[in-house]
Amino acid sequence: MQKSLLHNLSQSLGLRVLIIILLGLLMLIPLFLAERIVKERQNYYQNTLHSVANLWGGKQTLTGPVLIVPYVEHFTSVDTVTAENGENRVVSKDIYNDRTAILLPEKLEIRANLNEEHQQHGIYDALVYTTTISLSGKFNHSQVLQSSEGGRRIVWDKAFIAIGLTDPRAIDTASTFFWNDGRIELEPGTRLSKLLPSGFHVPLSVSADSDTSNEFKLSITIRGSEGLFFSPVGENTAIRMTSAWTHPSFQGDLPPNKQEVTEAGFHAEWDIPHLVRSYPQYWVLEDQQTYDLHSISAGVNLSEPDPLYTLVNRAVKYGVLFIGLTFLMFLAFEISLKQRLHVLQYSLVGVALALFYLILLALAEHIGFLYAYIAASATTVLSITVYTEFILHSSRRAFLLLLLLTMLYALLFFLLQMEDYALLIGAGLVLLATLMMMYVTRHLLSTPK
Repeated sequence: MQKSLLHNLSQSLGLRVLIIILLGLLMLIPLFLAERIVKERQNYYQNTLHSVANLWGGKQTLTGPVLIVPYVEHFTSVDTVTAENGENRVVSKDIYNDRTAILLPEKLEIRANLNEEHQQHGIYDALVYTTTISLSGKFNHSQVLQSSEGGRRIVWDKAFIAIGLTDPRAIDTASTFFWNDGRIELEPGTRLSKLLPSGFHVPLSVSADSDTSNEFKLSITIRGSEGLFFSPVGENTAIRMTSAWTHPSFQGDLPPNKQEVTEAGFHAEWDIPHLVRSYPQYWVLEDQQTYDLHSISAGVNLSEPDPLYTLVNRAVKYGVLFIGLTFLMFLAFEISLKQRLHVLQYSLVGVALALFYLILLALAEHIGFLYAYIAASATTVLSITVYTEFILHSSRRAFLLLLLLTMLYALLFFLLQMEDYALLIGAGLVLLATLMMMYVTRHLLSTPK
């Protein structure tokens, strides 16, 4: 009686299905380990890129130029003083206050030409760039001379231009700064640690001019990686950017007014009025007003299309679906052939499916994702097919499994490239598996004659 009960349990399809489900859940362990390995390699890749950026130059944001104009404000204080004898007399006193005006350009034009480069670091290829930036425009300091009372005298020998740059170490070359008809050499540091923490400045040391409009021009070559951005500090800011890079990602706070991306590269144009910003064109430093010139920016990120580790990690997330569908195929073979597969055989097939992701990752770091995917999927499909032919002794079933697995991995590749259709195709695969099991199990409850 006990032996008969054990025999019936061992032949029970329900118990068989339960064991296969539990085995499928156990397969989450190697999938979890595979996902951890992918994340570790991705972190190592990011650390490598960060190391390259530290040596070459990171994401660059150029802010400026900003004109700093010290001036002396003079006004006369008139008071009425009563003497001891009761007589009133008028006393005047001259008062001089040292003030510092912060002026932004009335007009600013920026032109940048990015030349992409590739820095090899071990097995990794880091995308970096070298760019030549041309700045031109004009300042108008008439606001500094305006005063409600008294007069103002500009201290031109202490005036300077400050230009902020995220990583000044990455400056390759810089021309002299052209101020009207004069040429002035650049000096390190912005002299405005709170407003512009890093960058360089230009000591003007010029005489006061009757013309309040002053033109400037500067050309500078810098290195960087990841992206290049500009702060629109001009009352009217025009940015023109070109590059041979064919995969730009226009980010920042302001999209281009015009953009063109072709096989030869991209060209983008921004025309930005000062009304989009939260800071004015002119303020006085001593008024304790704080403004953030980096609060708004426009530029481009140089991004690699479909990063390797993102694709592999996305593929791992479909591992549960693939293992479940493959186990369903083997269960269907069991039912149709009326023979039982050993739990160990299911386990080995599950491990082979999980190893696909490690093979894919290991090869993709050396030969690229496409060829790695073809090699890893072919290895997995062929190994499972040959193993199936040995254990089922059926070339027809093994060939059918070969076709089904090939279709699955072809669909997975399509899913990785077209993420928008992932839910649709995933639902279709589950429906197809359900219909297949319905067909295979259609006679299970039939009463034998």
